[in-house]
Parts: sequence; structure tokens; C-alpha cells
Amino acid sequence: MKRLLVVGLMMSNFVFAQKAKDTLVVKDFDGSTAPVRKQKPAPLSKKGQIFVFYGWNRAAYSNSDIHFSGDGYNFQLNNVSAQDRPTKFGIVYFDPSWFTVTQYNFRLGYFIKDNLALVLGIDHMKYVMDQNQTVNFKGHISDPQFANRVENGQVNLADEQFLTFEHTDGLNYENLGLEKYKNLIHKKNIDLVWSYGAGIGFMFPKSNVKLFGNERSDRFHVAGMGTDVRSSLNLVFWKNWMLRVEGKAGYINMWDIKTTLNNKPDKASQDFVFGQVLAGIGYTFNTKKYN
Repeated sequence: MKRLLVVGLMMSNFVFAQKAKDTLVVKDFDGSTAPVRKQKPAPLSKKGQIFVFYGWNRAAYSNSDIHFSGDGYNFQLNNVSAQDRPTKFGIVYFDPSWFTVTQYNFRLGYFIKDNLALVLGIDHMKYVMDQNQTVNFKGHISDPQFANRVENGQVNLADEQFLTFEHTDGLNYENLGLEKYKNLIHKKNIDLVWSYGAGIGFMFPKSNVKLFGNERSDRFHVAGMGTDVRSSLNLVFWKNWMLRVEGKAGYINMWDIKTTLNNKPDKASQDFVFGQVLAGIGYTFNTKKYN
């Protein structure tokens, strides 16, 4: 065989190569040369690669039982429904000074080995209790003004006098996940990469709670933990730019939700299942240029 294998020549240091934009020139034993094409780098695959991502989400929540305790009360509201609160589309989605107003997502991923990434994520969701609902009540309230609002084991929340309850700045899930990546399409100008994985993290909400007409509680606080499973499709184009669509389902348990502005022991707790769909744009840093 006249022609040496490219890999063998490169490793033996008996290669006489001339760099071109996308080719290697390899010299044979007879002095002739032949071009060997370099392969396009595969995004989201190699150990040491990094990606960043920013996008926006819609979320949905299961009904939950919310337990309240404090001086003069200890009760639970059962089967409470809630929704997210997406911001109306406009310049606010692209103005950096207003980015926390929207339901946003951030990702920073690092490939700890081929096709396996460690991903730091911030999921800024919003959770708003439906105000127009009547829920089951269990427990006691010593203040007769609010105890009298309970009728036949139920309380109507519609007039906002008994309770308003939100995590709107927001339901912040700070998480760390492992994601496995698989390249589905690898063409000259485009790649399609699928990923799946799971994550765990802590809940850092800024809860907006007003109970019994007291001063509103509205401050950041580590309230509990969450866990999730997720899957995404990543369309990589122009070598480094990425469009990402991700679906996620998980469980949140917050056992220390602050309901007052002071250091009183008043608090609430709840747990629920959530689902989330997000989309946005990212950028990949391929630290290894060629396969």
C-alpha cells in the first residue's frame, strides 16, 4: 500500500503537512501529495467543551396543600390551585435591566467527559395562587375575625382579605444536573443534538404573602429543595450558536416559606409537582477544534 494512513503519519511525526483552511496535505513515499479533509467539530460532545444558554419558560403546577403556622393559628388549606404569570411579550424580554421580570432560564454546562455534561441552572419561574377559589380548611385560628370566615370546613379566598400567596420574584430553582448528549444530525452547517438528564437543587423564592391583612412578606429566602428530570433538543448552527428547546418535570418541597417580614416563627409549607417548557438561545465553546 503506497499511501500511509493519516493517523499513523500524524502519530509517527513523519508527516510533511501544509496547513490550509480545511485540509491537510500528506506526502506519500513516492513524493506525491493527497488532501485529507478535516472533520467538522461535533458540538456538545467532547470533554472540556462549555456552553451557555439564556431563555424563557412557561410552567404548570399541581394543586397543593399549604400549611400555615404562627402565633394564634395553625391550619392547612387543601388542594389549592395556582398558575404561572408570564410577562406580556415586548422589549422587557431583551432589556438586560429588566431580565428578572420575565420567567427566565440560565444554563452553564461543562462536559466532564465525552457526551456527559455537568450543568448549573437557574429556573426563574413564577407561582401565583388562584384567588377566585374556595378551598377546604383544617385546623384552628384564634382570631374570631378570620375564624368566622371558615364555613362548613371551607374558606373563600376571592376577596383577598384572608390570604394572597405568590412566589413571583420568583419561584427560583437553583439546580445542578447531569445531562447525556447524543448527536442526531451532523452536517456541514448544522447539528441537531438530543440530551436527557436529571437535576437537584434548592429553592430560593421571593415569596409575596399577605395573611390576615398583615404587612406583606416579600423577601428572598432558602425555603426548601427541588428535583427534576429533563430532556432537550439543541439546534447548533454557524459552528457555535445554539437554539435550545427543553422540557422538564419535577418535584418541589418548601418547608420554610416566610409569611412575615420580622423574625417571628410564622411560616408556611407546601409541596407540589411542576412541569416546564423553555426555549432560548445559547453559545458553545469548542475547546477541541477537530474530532
